[in-house]
Amino acid sequence: IGIGGDHPIRVQSMTTTDTMDTDTTVAQSIRMIEAGCELVRITAPSRKEAENLAEIRKGIRAAGFDTPLVADIHFTPNAAEIAARLVEKVRVNPGNYADKKKFDVRTYSDAEYAAELERIRERFTPLVRICKEHGTAMRIGTNHGSLSDRILNRYGDTPEGMVESAFEFLRICRDEDFHEIVLSMKASNTQVMVQAYRLLVHRMMQEGWDYPLHLGVTEAGDGEDGRIKSAVGIGALLEDGLGDTIRVSLTEEPEAEIPVARALADRYTARQGDPIPEIGELPYDPFAHERRHTREVLNIGARHVPVVMADLSG
Repeated sequence: IGIGGDHPIRVQSMTTTDTMDTDTTVAQSIRMIEAGCELVRITAPSRKEAENLAEIRKGIRAAGFDTPLVADIHFTPNAAEIAARLVEKVRVNPGNYADKKKFDVRTYSDAEYAAELERIRERFTPLVRICKEHGTAMRIGTNHGSLSDRILNRYGDTPEGMVESAFEFLRICRDEDFHEIVLSMKASNTQVMVQAYRLLVHRMMQEGWDYPLHLGVTEAGDGEDGRIKSAVGIGALLEDGLGDTIRVSLTEEPEAEIPVARALADRYTARQGDPIPEIGELPYDPFAHERRHTREVLNIGARHVPVVMADLSG
């Protein structure tokens, strides 16, 4: 299926089964597809799960479904390189694909930082070349909660750090002339998520790049709260005209995510595709959250910390 450009907003979800349990994973994938899921993401944390994607794909195809499969990879480049030969798309997290979290606090010199980037290039380039050879798409998916020590020490726990984390990997893809790429900036905090995506698009426009975006709120929860949180984060960006695929991440059965995502996507299917007019200088920074100034009333407002109130009347 096509993503981005004139294609509709695609709805995806992720299995919650043990990837080594082929029959259960196939059955859940089929339920997701029948609910309207257009891309099925499956975790592949090690080589054995990556290799078993071939059996899962075979089972889904035997049932008459040709829905693309996405391998979700963390920490294990060798699993990604196997999966890229077997499924239609791989998702990598730039915060942990080539880095182990050590929580080191240090200052990198420019030479040390450049050496780190070269190390990443050596680890990541083989996957890029495999994807290019096999026609496999890739999502470079930054997570706010798993930025590398290198990024945290130079950029902090910020939307800027999230964008630069993705750009480190995106530049390698571009150097290899590989462009079958989707980008994402996921966070559990909807303000951080929205600011990161806006900054990502702003930076891409400065570079003359235009890659599709996958939208999602990490750990949105369940029930009404999870649905509202996803609608706030994803909906704000869709209102901006941003977003090509979406996932509503609920702590429920994955097929329950699809109607919620579909309702969000359907709201924007009538987009005209007209260019967004240029805006002059904004009265605020769209890429950073700043608490608004208020008047002081007793111990509320102004520079006081937010007050939490509860009704204990029973």
